[in-house]
Amino acid sequence: MKKKVVVLGATGSIGKNTVRVLETLRDRFETVGLAARRDAAGLADAAARLHCRDLVVADPAALAELERLAPSGCRCRAGMDALTALAAESSCDTVVCAIVGTGGLLPVLSALRAGKRIALASKEVMVMAGELVTAELDAEHGEIIPVDSEHSALFQCLNGRAASEVRRLILTASGGAFRDFTREQLQTARCREALNHPVWSMGDKVTIDSATLMNKALEIIEARFLFRMGPEKIDVVIHPESLVHSMVELVDGALIAQMSVPDMRFAIQYALTWPLRCDGVLPRLDWGGGAKLNFRAPDRTLFPSLDFAYEALRAGGTMPAVLNAANEVAVEAFQLDRITVPELWRTVDTVMTRHNAVPQNDLQTVLEADAWARAAARGFLHLENQQAKG
Repeated sequence: MKKKVVVLGATGSIGKNTVRVLETLRDRFETVGLAARRDAAGLADAAARLHCRDLVVADPAALAELERLAPSGCRCRAGMDALTALAAESSCDTVVCAIVGTGGLLPVLSALRAGKRIALASKEVMVMAGELVTAELDAEHGEIIPVDSEHSALFQCLNGRAASEVRRLILTASGGAFRDFTREQLQTARCREALNHPVWSMGDKVTIDSATLMNKALEIIEARFLFRMGPEKIDVVIHPESLVHSMVELVDGALIAQMSVPDMRFAIQYALTWPLRCDGVLPRLDWGGGAKLNFRAPDRTLFPSLDFAYEALRAGGTMPAVLNAANEVAVEAFQLDRITVPELWRTVDTVMTRHNAVPQNDLQTVLEADAWARAAARGFLHLENQQAKG
């Protein structure tokens, strides 16, 4: 029988690639639900392509447009309650969470409690509430298969291997648009430059995070909770070609790497079909073309984002959520060219320094820390701007 799938964030970069995968694998999967933040036209198009009849927009203001554009016979709903209900839909087997930012947390927790498999692309879920999510998993509520290319690679390399055999998890990073920038160039770099990614085609937020290495910082935190490894066992290397998506170093010194053409559909398809594999007509590496593999250590004096991740994990509790929230506010300001890259980092550093981390006792504690960090970041940026004007 076909597996039934719900896709949250169906109109973003990961969501669109998920739709492509599901179109290719129609004989294996039936799409029973699609959701987006507010892109009614994109959602209606995806529904038509996948013959899906249950649609949700998180923004109620987009509901009227969705009802007008959706294929005949579709049920259209709006709001976070509808999104959360869709994630726990009794008829679905797998929920693909590709919601950008923190909006995926409630739906993921809801889906886990309903016993679903989560194909997780929203790294902020594990960053914000890794302790809460792992508690659900420990209670045998659902399962998570990572969709981030790096975490999918680690998942494939580990392949159920005992933790005692693993020395390090090594996340690879393209380095993003700023990977060869000097300190002087970073001082004046603007959003348009950050969005010029040398390898991947992604949404604006993750592309900016890639340029600042904040994306890799979030992935360190995500890896810590996904794979139950201490932060001292998680490293990062710059790999400009993005052919090796991550590596696992074993205690005897052997390295296991996962490689493919840099195409997100590999990780998406594997999360959907695991533990099986199938031919999804994806591109193959052409070794006859002289493919090269280069690696170097990240410059943490120029790019402090990785240090923020390790600091957040040492503090524990609500600190990772604070890092994530402060970065989201700073990225929004950077997108408007209101701040520079060093000011973005300074914002995150300052907000983290001002926060007294508390344990993740419940979801409300995490949400309160998230709200506090956003307010603190906005306040800090306002003061910074006043000082700049003065």
